[in-house]
Amino acid sequence: QVQLVESGGGLVQAGGSLRLSCAASGGTFSRYSMGWFRQAPGKEREFVAAISRSGSNTYYRDSMKGRVTISRDNAKNTVYLQMNSLKPEDTAVYYCAADMSLVVHRTFAEYNYWGQGTQVAVSS
Repeated sequence: QVQLVESGGGLVQAGGSLRLSCAASGGTFSRYSMGWFRQAPGKEREFVAAISRSGSNTYYRDSMKGRVTISRDNAKNTVYLQMNSLKPEDTAVYYCAADMSLVVHRTFAEYNYWGQGTQVAVSS
């Protein structure tokens, strides 16, 4: 069973950048497709990005395409989310998630393992 720990969140001004990391342990990382989700207060958890096991396929929330990049380093058991041109509406808790399915999912219900989340706050 894989354990996930996110880091890299913080407070940033609008237009700034952050790189989130998610370190995995307790499982064979390359067997999991990985996703990033976010949840703002009072809102549902929503998909941000996902990446296949090998890293060859990536998927993004339409509204964030061009501003975020998901990547992974299977040798380091880590998945990253680079976020640029941040907006106040990007403020949320960001979670990484893992799933052993061969299909890369965009819905949070399909993911079996979750980190504790890291807070991202974007000031205007």
